[in-house]
Formats: sequence, C-alpha cells, structure tokens
Amino acid sequence: MQWQNLFETLSNLSFIWPWMVAFLPVPWIIHRIIKPVNQQHSPLLAPQIIARIEEQLPAENLVEANQSSSKMPVLAILLWFMLIIAATRPVLYLDATPFQMSGKEMILAVDLSGSMQKEDMYLGGDEVNRLVAVKSVVSEFIARRKGDRMGLIVFGTQAFLQSPLTYDLNTVNTLLNEAEIGMAGNNTAIGDAIGLTLKHLSKSKTGNSAILILLTDGSNTAGQVNPLDAAEKAKEMELKIYTVGVGKLKSRTGLDLFMTNKSDMDIDTLTKISDLTGGQFFQANDTEQLGEIYQHINKLESVEHEIYSYRLRTEYYVWPLSVALLLSLLLAWSQLRKMGA
Repeated sequence: MQWQNLFETLSNLSFIWPWMVAFLPVPWIIHRIIKPVNQQHSPLLAPQIIARIEEQLPAENLVEANQSSSKMPVLAILLWFMLIIAATRPVLYLDATPFQMSGKEMILAVDLSGSMQKEDMYLGGDEVNRLVAVKSVVSEFIARRKGDRMGLIVFGTQAFLQSPLTYDLNTVNTLLNEAEIGMAGNNTAIGDAIGLTLKHLSKSKTGNSAILILLTDGSNTAGQVNPLDAAEKAKEMELKIYTVGVGKLKSRTGLDLFMTNKSDMDIDTLTKISDLTGGQFFQANDTEQLGEIYQHINKLESVEHEIYSYRLRTEYYVWPLSVALLLSLLLAWSQLRKMGA
C-alpha cells in the first residue's frame, strides 16, 4: 500500500523549472572537450647513486606516469544528477481552489467639463456645483459595493482612463474625489468616453457582464468618435450603457428659443445611447434623484465571476538536495582515502 502511494505521488509530481535538465550533460561535455594533463613524478635521486645501484634495480621503469582515469567517478555523476533534480524544483500540487464572488463589473465615466461647475444642485441644504453632488452620491455608492469590480474614466475635451477595472474600490473612490473640473478640458467628448471604455474592456477580456454608467450635463461638443457610432459598437460588444443627465433643465423663452447653446444637455442622444445598448436614461435634477438612480443600478443582476485560482503545493527539492549533500561527503571521503593510501 505504501509503495502504491509512493508511486502515485511520483506520478503526480510537477516541475517548476524543468528546463534545468538541459544542464545535465554539461560535466560530460567539459570532460570530453578538456582533456586532463598527465603528470609524472620524478624521484629525487642523484645520478651518481643511480649509476651505482643500476644493476640492482628492476627492469621496468622506476616511475610510471600517473595516468588519469578517463572515466568520471560514479559518485560525481550521481551527485550532479541529484543537483539537477533539485534545481528543477519538483512539486506536488493539490486540487485548484477557485475563489468566486458575486458582483457587478462597471465603469464610471464622469464629465469634468466646465459646465459641471454650475451650482444648481443641493447637498445637505447647501447649494453645490454638479461635480460635488456627483462625487457625494457616487462615493457613497462605491463604499457600499461588495465583490464588484469598478473602473473610472473622466472626460472633457478628451477622455482619460483613471483606473482600470479593479477590486480596489478605495483607490477608485480616491481618484474620483481628486478629479477637478477642467482637468480633462472644458468641452464634452461623450463618444470618446464610450470608445475608451470599449478599448479597455476589449483588452481586459471582460465578457458581457460589464456595464457603463455615464454621467454628463451636456451634449457631445468634442472628440473624434460620434456617440451613436460608439453606442452601436457597444451594442456589438454587449455592453450596457446607463446614461445619467446631471443638472436642472431650464425652459427656454423669448430669444432663447432661436439661439442654440451646445452646452445644453442632449437628452435625445443620451436616451438613444441607452436604448441601443439595453440600458436606461436617467435625469437627475437634484442629489436625491441621483441617489435614487444609483439605488436602481444597485438592483441590477449580479454575475458570478472568478477572481483567481490558487493551488496549494508541496516542494520536494529538499530530498534530492539532501542526497546530493550525502554524496558530496562520500566523494570527499573517498578522495581523502586515496590521498592517504
């Protein structure tokens, strides 16, 4: 039974550095290329003395050359073999243990254009600008996340990936709170923000479980990507986009009806983006509505995803290394015996 268990253990062994076996023939190659030098020891005898006793000496040579053995010692071969086995790091793996969590994969895209500084939102009874209101609600939303992966994109004239999808939600929250109006430009590149999200998701090989929450208070006034074209691509990648319009809408009267203002919220485009991708458009006129929107998003169906797999292992390099140590002691002892003989 013990032999059977030993055989099963040996058959299940794996090697972390199996390429170390390539060094196995190195001593044999060196031995073949570099030949040992033959050494002869001449006796310390004076020529006069040799001449007197020459008749009494044996016919064979007085001193024979010490011919080195052309064979490598068996102990040295075994010693090198054990060292190579230890260097390959034999290990025995246990069954893989996958760690799974139930959560969402979402990216936040936050508008930092100049219009976000309008103070038409209320927080704790005080009038604050739109970005402060967004930070307050979204920070609380992030703090309540359990098992989610989140990323952060900020956009203005250009879009920037502040944080890739990560479980480190504290860092995402910190980066959001450090964001300032105008740091990405004063215009609004909604299409570029969606395009950057798609680029990141394609690199991270995220499946159709990811969603994008896009918060803006304006219309697309910058960037190279048309928002609706980006939404079509998002539909192909099965990315749901939830668009959130931040800020109060004021009715136009008089000359305002005949004048266009590109900073006004483009509700039609934001609605089409969400409808194309299977998401939803929300209008947040105040902080309370913004909080309700995130409560709704929080009810989205969670998706099981694997974080990583961890395999317990037992290292066995110590055994061949111990054998190599014993063989080295035997080899040294045998050499000392030869010298003493």
